[in-house]
Amino acid sequence: MVITRFAPSPTGDLHIGGIRTALFSWAYAKKHQGQFILRIEDSDVERSSQEAVDIILEGMRWLGLNHDGPIHYQSKRRERYDEVIEQLIKSGDAYYCYASKEELDVLREEQMKAGKKPKYDGRWRPEDGKKLPNAPDHIKPVIRFRNPLDGMVTWADKVKGEISINNEELDDFIIARSDGTPTYNFCVVVDDLDMDVTDVIRGDDHVNNTPRQINLFKALGSPIPNYAHLSMILGSDGQKLSKRHGSVSVLQYRNDGYLPKAINNYLARLGWSHGDDELFTMEQFCSWFDLDHITSSSAQFDYEKLNWVNNHFIKETSNEVLLPLVKNHIKSSSSSLDDEKIMFAINLYKERANTINEIARDIAFFFNDVVPCSDLIEKHIDIDRLSLVKKFMSNLMSVKWDDESINNLLKDFVKNKGIKFPHIAMPMRVILTGSDHTPSIGSIIFILGLNETQNRLNNFLKTYD
Repeated sequence: MVITRFAPSPTGDLHIGGIRTALFSWAYAKKHQGQFILRIEDSDVERSSQEAVDIILEGMRWLGLNHDGPIHYQSKRRERYDEVIEQLIKSGDAYYCYASKEELDVLREEQMKAGKKPKYDGRWRPEDGKKLPNAPDHIKPVIRFRNPLDGMVTWADKVKGEISINNEELDDFIIARSDGTPTYNFCVVVDDLDMDVTDVIRGDDHVNNTPRQINLFKALGSPIPNYAHLSMILGSDGQKLSKRHGSVSVLQYRNDGYLPKAINNYLARLGWSHGDDELFTMEQFCSWFDLDHITSSSAQFDYEKLNWVNNHFIKETSNEVLLPLVKNHIKSSSSSLDDEKIMFAINLYKERANTINEIARDIAFFFNDVVPCSDLIEKHIDIDRLSLVKKFMSNLMSVKWDDESINNLLKDFVKNKGIKFPHIAMPMRVILTGSDHTPSIGSIIFILGLNETQNRLNNFLKTYD
């Protein structure tokens, strides 16, 4: 059975890169009818926080990336880690190192001066015929893995192809600190071993960890997972992703009005492709997904493309589903908002909106007092046009109150008066919405209702000089 995992560290926000890793791991498991494990790598107790854990879990729930089985926490597996460390010490694959920090700093400085790559020199590494000094009483030892001294570590990366690392480049890395706490590379291997992980999909910032982890697997006599290292996501300018590019908490995208379907769809295409398909369901994605079509080059995050995808899914989503999302973002002085009016307004504005927040912003005038600015008044309103508005309003009082009838009334009014449509539409827009950029003014009048339309016109007439 294919078993993948997503293993974030709860030391900060869950960003786009992490979510893409989770999405690919989730889809690969679904494609092969396997299991997708969620593991919280909180072994670094000082830097981990419950707040970060909550963000991870909420973000995964929001995006529908449901895991199989219980959530695994490294902080609850200390006993198991201690057991494996003891196993490695007994087998001779790990040893105590009493080198002090000061010693190691001197060693590093000397190596750098000599133009060498800094690495531990194995001074406490047991070897046949080698006499080790007596253990100093004042130093608590770390435990190091006894890495092979020669040979190559080679694996067929599912994204990057074959990768080989010479063991001479690797040092005897620490698997337990002086206080006994296990380190990242060690915990990951024990976890993947115990959880029967078959395929590790993760960012290429872990490529340097992979040979160390493979050597640990070999020392434990365990099968080695398949590895697929995803290239990093860059900003639209080709630079490292930062907050201005979109490197913010995944929940910020929810707050900014993006739909989970859009985030998933966009990230699915960020480094992976299926022909020319740009828009698809998650069911389609899971059935199509493979590692062969993941590019080994860096992907670029593009807000314009994300907005285009989000606009598509907004248009595809029913007004009933959009209602609570939009309502939650409407800024209004009113204590109660009419759901039917909101849905009519959503239907009017959803075609042009890139985010839920844009819809909420654009329809807020329906639920708040409107005071047109002087520039718009000067540009679109004069005595003649205001006279046209008054005449139209008198006709409006007897029309059947539905969208089509009101719009037909506008067309007939323009035709009968021999005027151009903007002569009546633009002053009505300014008076009723405070803007000169809106969809159909007839539809806006319908949604506002006769009483509110009359009130806004009368309030404007009171202040118009």
